[in-house]
Amino acid sequence: MRFALSPEQRDFADSLRKMCDAAGTPAVIRNWSGGGARGGRALIRQLAGAGALGLAVAEEYDGMGAETIDLIVACQEFGRAAAPGPLIETAAVIPALLQALDDPAPARRWLPGFAEGAAIGTIALAPRTPALDADSADVALVVDGDTLSTARCGDRIESVDPARRLYALVPDEVVAQGDSVRVAAEAGFDAGALATAAQLLGAGKAMLDTSVTYVIQRHQFGQPIGRYQAVKHHLADAKIGLDMAEPLLHRAALSFGTPDRARDVSAAKIACAEAAYRTARIALQVHGAIGYTAECDLSLWITKVTALRSAWGTADFHRARVAAALRTPTGTPA
Repeated sequence: MRFALSPEQRDFADSLRKMCDAAGTPAVIRNWSGGGARGGRALIRQLAGAGALGLAVAEEYDGMGAETIDLIVACQEFGRAAAPGPLIETAAVIPALLQALDDPAPARRWLPGFAEGAAIGTIALAPRTPALDADSADVALVVDGDTLSTARCGDRIESVDPARRLYALVPDEVVAQGDSVRVAAEAGFDAGALATAAQLLGAGKAMLDTSVTYVIQRHQFGQPIGRYQAVKHHLADAKIGLDMAEPLLHRAALSFGTPDRARDVSAAKIACAEAAYRTARIALQVHGAIGYTAECDLSLWITKVTALRSAWGTADFHRARVAAALRTPTGTPA
């Protein structure tokens, strides 16, 4: 199995990166945190115009019908830019869930709008689970057992990341019912966990790049602090962690349609979350106290990683899934 990205995938990632850089995402993130959605929605429309939000949407619903690995390439760039908004829900979770339902009507109703950037969506896969940016989403869905419903935005729930505005959802119109909703919700959860793992990896790489640039520019005792071995070793540890996590992410993307899906997704989420969080701590250490101030852009990535670390399943949850999969022969229900 070859984990290297193709030239086309690398070019796609580069184009998304340039798009996010041109949008000035730090300013967009701060504006989104304060309730201003204009810059964030404009960036989301640009990403949709590049095809990034329609990758997981089948061609019959006006999407790209791309492979899961292509979606991961896009989500990694979302994380690298710390782009705000319910991108994972719109690009990965809701498409996976709706396309796994027995009834294609909900997919026909919403997915074309997601793919073209005309609408963004959010979702809670359990009644008491908060939904991301429900106040800004055009479509809000909630799953309660075997029932999928549209929902209204409820009370706000505080998040460690101001750019991740979390809200309770109040169920409204029933969209689908039956066992297919449970199965579809599992597919949606795994899509969310995998996409979040890609976001974490991208954010980790961004913080590493920022830290390398900083230690070259920051001088102490007449020389760049990056020349000191203690700094070099910390940054090397961060690089190794991110590099070791990436093959697990690619493996999970390539095996997403197989019986190993849950195991591989959980392994990727654990590795990417741990690598990104460790990189965040190292980035903060090499920057010093300035790193966690609101004025420093690095803080936007640190809070994003801290929040995403437990989003779509904590480390304990995913470790338990990996352990259960290893105890159960492939294809045998747990």
